[in-house]
Amino acid sequence: MSRPRVTVVTGGSRGIGAAVCLRLAADGHDLVLGYRSDASAAEEVAAAVRAVGRRCVTVSGDTSDEAAVDRLFDAAAELGPVTALVNNAGISGPNGRLADADARGLSRALDVNVLGYLLCARRAVRDMSVTGGGALVNISSAAATLGSPGQYVHYAAAKAAVEAMTVGLSKEVATDGIRVNCVAPGTVWTEFHEDPQRPAKVAPGIPMGRAGRPEEIAGAVSWLLSEDASYTTGAILRVAGGL
Repeated sequence: MSRPRVTVVTGGSRGIGAAVCLRLAADGHDLVLGYRSDASAAEEVAAAVRAVGRRCVTVSGDTSDEAAVDRLFDAAAELGPVTALVNNAGISGPNGRLADADARGLSRALDVNVLGYLLCARRAVRDMSVTGGGALVNISSAAATLGSPGQYVHYAAAKAAVEAMTVGLSKEVATDGIRVNCVAPGTVWTEFHEDPQRPAKVAPGIPMGRAGRPEEIAGAVSWLLSEDASYTTGAILRVAGGL
């Protein structure tokens, strides 16, 4: 009998993270849902997870803080050894040309989008290397290769770092039985955008003619965490409508 699947999802209260939680619950994962500040949204997602018969613990904290990351993973103890991590928590930071960006905003965005991923991955690898292995999925962005000029070049740079981290770490921990992969979404209908209608506005420039849905990203994450992807590591799976 296979061991229980216990998955940590950061940024799990809204958008792509919430969709990932719901999809993984449907696929048989128990969840540790990390969120920054919206407790009511986190509890709503947790209730939906429990409604399909899976366990869910919610933990607030800032993933760029080492102690908060440890609290997040320590909370999994009541569910069992962590078998998977979805690194999803992120912020856009300043919106506009880099020349006009505030240095404090840039620093904060890099802390969350890069340092936060590294700290969570570090803790996951430490745990999984002594509990039988596991799998990590990092959420990147098509921005990593498109660059997001005029909007958030720093965010694109951070996501390029996430993709480099994915490739390097996958090679570093392969013999520990840990797989590390990445999903790179394009524009998706979530609350991430400063302009709520941005997904509709950019749709004509997307080869498929529309923005994506959070559930479509969640499906890719689910596959990478499944046994069907047992020989897949170091992959960057682009789910971006052709961008």
